[in-house]
Amino acid sequence: MKNIYFIHTFTGTILSRIVKFYTKKPYSHISFALDDSLSRMYSFGRLNPYNPFIGGFVIENVNRGTFKRFNKTKTVIYKYTITDEQYNKLKADIRYFLRNHRKYKFNTLGLFFVMFNKRIERKNHFYCAEFVKYCMEKENIITNLPQIVKPEDFIKVKEMHQVYTGRLHDYDKLKLVA
Repeated sequence: MKNIYFIHTFTGTILSRIVKFYTKKPYSHISFALDDSLSRMYSFGRLNPYNPFIGGFVIENVNRGTFKRFNKTKTVIYKYTITDEQYNKLKADIRYFLRNHRKYKFNTLGLFFVMFNKRIERKNHFYCAEFVKYCMEKENIITNLPQIVKPEDFIKVKEMHQVYTGRLHDYDKLKLVA
């Protein structure tokens, strides 16, 4: 058995504030990591921390990119246990996205229509929660998420265990001390 981690964040960017205002939830973004170091978190988001308009498949890190720029990012982190087989398949999925990252784009239109409770599915386009849902469903890890998925929907999943809440940068410091 292996643990994977779901990282819910709020950076305070304009887009994150819009999402937070609409959802009335404290976190506006979700990523997942394959280990508790969170050195490689996978999601869809901005490709350049200074340009919110160009997005796609991203490997996030506490000390680089968007989370470095927005170093007061708030987070809640959950762990979820999966089988070794699911873990290996999830790693293979990530390798696929790494090899093919140029063909994937951020689903801005899909994210916008979530506010109207509408799903806009576009080939090779994801927003953060869509991507995480896609990966989890593909490997039969979490299969009961709503069609129109939002980051907070993952918190409601049974067997999801909260391991940390606070500033994302402080989690990193805690891991270095431990």
